[in-house]
Parts: sequence; structure tokens; C-alpha cells
Amino acid sequence: MTERAMQEPTLLLLTALADAPRHGYALIQEVAAISGGRVTMRTGTLYGALDRLLQQGLIEVAAEEVVDGRARRTYALTEDGRGALGTEAERLAAVAEEAQRRLAAVRPAAVRPTGTARPAFLRVRGAFA
Repeated sequence: MTERAMQEPTLLLLTALADAPRHGYALIQEVAAISGGRVTMRTGTLYGALDRLLQQGLIEVAAEEVVDGRARRTYALTEDGRGALGTEAERLAAVAEEAQRRLAAVRPAAVRPTGTARPAFLRVRGAFA
């Protein structure tokens, strides 16, 4: 049996880390940019996801520093994280390709033109118009 598909927050976070290490606030901004503003990650969700990804070995802490009296961690993708992201990207591309193939296979003539006979199940008295 294959592994489960990645949840969207995981996919977005790993994608945000694919090209450069980032700290929490930068990850929130990057996720918003990657999703075209569709996903706004809240800090509680972010840090819960980062903790889970750290435990799974998909990311690591690349640096820790103190900025304005607060600890700031910078996260980076591990090799396992790169592999998981690559696998998920291939899976999504295959699904998207199949969806496009199936959409292209449907002929516009399959849509019933206005004024043609209705199927028998719609010809009964009191059926929707």
C-alpha cells in the first residue's frame, strides 16, 4: 500500500523550505505567496506543523539566534524532506495530468443542446423543468 497523500500545510511548508532555510515569520509569508494568498497560516498551526516535521525528520533546525530578545529558529529541509517533497510533487503532477487527459477526452457534443428531448426519467409528470 502506498503512503497517504501529504496534507496541504505540510506540502506548502516543505515547498517554502525547498529553495532556502527560513524562520517562522518568513515561512508564513512564503506559504501565502506560494498559495497565491489562499492559505494564511496561523502561528499555532505553523509551529505545531514544524514540530511534527522535525519529529518526522523532514526538516531540521538550521540556526538559532536571538533577535530583539526573542529566540528565532531557522528551519531547513533535510534530505528525507527533499525526497518526500519530490515524491509528492510527482504524485500531484501525475494526478493533474490524468485530470487534464480526462477533461480533454469529453466532447462538447456530450452536452445536450437546448430544446432536445429529455431523458425518460425527466419526462414524468411533475418532473423538474
